[in-house]
Parts: sequence; C-alpha cells; structure tokens
Amino acid sequence: MSDIVTIAGSPSYPSRSSAVLEIIRERLEARQFTTESIHVRNLPSEALLSGKSDDIRIKEAIQSITDAYVVVVATPVYKAAYTGLLKVFLDLLPQQILAEKIVFPIATGGSQAHLLAIDYALKPVLSALGAQHILNGLYIQDSQLQYTDGFELDPAIEQRLDKTIHALTRHLIHSQNQPAAIAVGK
Repeated sequence: MSDIVTIAGSPSYPSRSSAVLEIIRERLEARQFTTESIHVRNLPSEALLSGKSDDIRIKEAIQSITDAYVVVVATPVYKAAYTGLLKVFLDLLPQQILAEKIVFPIATGGSQAHLLAIDYALKPVLSALGAQHILNGLYIQDSQLQYTDGFELDPAIEQRLDKTIHALTRHLIHSQNQPAAIAVGK
C-alpha cells in the first residue's frame, strides 16, 4: 500500500507528463511518503480495449488506487482533452474509487489554447469516479518543461508545484494521524 499513486496517461515514453509525475514522486519520497506509479501504456492493451477489469494487472492497478490516500493523474492534451489511453483506463475503474481521496490533475500541452482541458475534460470524469477533493489542476506548456541534464521546470511552474506538494504533505500527515477516521470514511 502506498500513500500516493500516480497515473501516467501518456502513450509515449518518455513524456513530459510522466516526467512531472517522476518529479512529484521524488519530492514526496524525500518527505518519507511511499509512492507507486501506474503507467497506463504498460497495462495490457487487450484488457484495456476489451474492458476486462478482471485482468490481473488491471486488478492490481485498481487495488493500488483503492489503497492510496492521494491520486495524481497526468496526461498530455490531445485535441483539447486527455488521452484516449487514459480514458479507456478510467472507464475500467469502479464508480466511487476516488471518493475520500485527494486528487491532483496535471496536463501538459503545446500551447495556452489547451489550458482549460483540465477543468472541462479531466475534472468531470474524476468527479464521476467519486472525487470530491480535487486540487487545482496544473497545466504545463511544453516550453515550461525543458530537458537538459534532466527535466527542468519553469520557475513559475516550479513554485506552483512546490505549493501543491506542500499541501499534499499536509493532507497526508493529517490522514496518517487519523487512521480511524479514514477507515470509517471508506
């Protein structure tokens, strides 16, 4: 069981959205939280496309999400929405799987034109999965995440990400100090 599960919805590797998730995992692990990552592109494609939620790897991914306190979802924006790969995975999840969890949506894209994809495309589906505690999303333009000796974030994005990680840390500490309340809420 991990404190935080990240879900990478990019069909590509490497990808900017997956790199952001790696940065988040590293920073939370440095604060002694446990993380687990789900790369949807690595799940069995036949199970995803056929809606086979009984596939062992799909079941393991669902269990990881069920056990986590925080779920971070990252996707590139394609045609003003999240990826189709992420969509087929989200369609397999139980209806209330995100209830009582903190959810942090992230999207990457080529221009400001896709800035509202989180609010108009991703957040509604997360809400349909029971999410009640959705943090402000983080949209990162490709130009704000550069690769030199590793991925480097634009200072403004870096500041927003640090602020969100600080908020996640507070939520996680509070959740871990209140195990009875969490067990009742599930």
